[in-house]
Amino acid sequence: MNPQLAQLHAYPFERLARLKAGIVPPPQLRHIAMSIGEPQHAPPEFVLEALRRALGELGSYPATVGLEELRAACAAWLTRRYGLKEGGIDPQTMVLPVNGTREALFAFVQAVVDPHREPRVVMPNPFYQIYEGAALLARAQPHFLDTLAGDAYLPDLAQVPESVWRACQVLILCTPGNPTGAVLPLSYLRRALDLAERYDFIVASDECYSDIYLEEDAPPPGLLEAAEASGRSRFERCVVFHSLSKRSSLPGLRSGFVAGDPQVLKRFLLYRTYHGSAMPLPTQRASIAAWNDDAHARDNRRLYQEKFAAVLPLLAAQLPVSRPAGAFYLWPEVGADDERFARDLFAHANVTVLPGRYLSRPGAGGDPGAGRVRVSLVPPLPACIEAARRIGDFLARRPVRDS
Repeated sequence: MNPQLAQLHAYPFERLARLKAGIVPPPQLRHIAMSIGEPQHAPPEFVLEALRRALGELGSYPATVGLEELRAACAAWLTRRYGLKEGGIDPQTMVLPVNGTREALFAFVQAVVDPHREPRVVMPNPFYQIYEGAALLARAQPHFLDTLAGDAYLPDLAQVPESVWRACQVLILCTPGNPTGAVLPLSYLRRALDLAERYDFIVASDECYSDIYLEEDAPPPGLLEAAEASGRSRFERCVVFHSLSKRSSLPGLRSGFVAGDPQVLKRFLLYRTYHGSAMPLPTQRASIAAWNDDAHARDNRRLYQEKFAAVLPLLAAQLPVSRPAGAFYLWPEVGADDERFARDLFAHANVTVLPGRYLSRPGAGGDPGAGRVRVSLVPPLPACIEAARRIGDFLARRPVRDS
């Protein structure tokens, strides 16, 4: 077996299942799951119809590079969404369809890391667990950047030692962030690109929440936008990851794309032809329909905006919650023991949230996830409101901070 497997931590939801084992919550309360970031809004009917119409194409092997129409739809969306120069994204060389960002992020790190140079992969902390697992299985050492409230939850690039930058092969960013919802400003992204140029590494920006934001007139900027603004018209050292899971509430479609530096994507495509990860043709047809339409994404985003507007006032009296700029999570402080909070909340209110330490790693400055929980506002609005009321009632009977 690959000895690197021994370095992997248990996945957060495995740990959560163990934490809840043996607990019997009040039977009169329907369970409300707010731990996993799985969108529950109804999938767009026009996308499902495109999928149904294309089922006859299951009789053909798909090409790894994907349909030309799909790559064109992704390039057109990037251009619209980020105000890029018309024709600046070449769909032939700068876009590659993938089976969701989870698969793509993992595969990408395996493809680009050279394990013979004592590589580092720099990433935010807390983080999406695939980042760490991908680095470890590529025989790279993760270097964590704590995202703290005092820094507006932005990973502090200035805190990275010179020796780490010299060994860095990939800097992973996430904007809007999971679990914090923080948006990396354009100036931050440009700074990351300057560092990538200076130390010769790739910036991989996970932007799967890019179409979930709370201020309708302030969409989060992206890495390709920063690259173009800084004169990097070929998106040198840039790769972005996008998905329909959150944008279109289609997590089961397993559809996304990567885009950016054509030299990097050329090699990544070679890797993927051996990896066996071509997207089925019906999935591609449905994806074309989704990327070509922005109205359904706007409607989907408004549903999350309504949830934040309804839930935050209900929690504010009992819990220090703040409104994130993007994504669909709350990341509140709940006291010293986030595991106990999550366990007790489930036991007394039949609401499941995720302990923050399951998404983070401790370092010299402590554990940035400890004492927090991630609350996913993915259930329908009435369930989110009911969960907020139950959490409020639970907190009213229990001190917010443990002694």
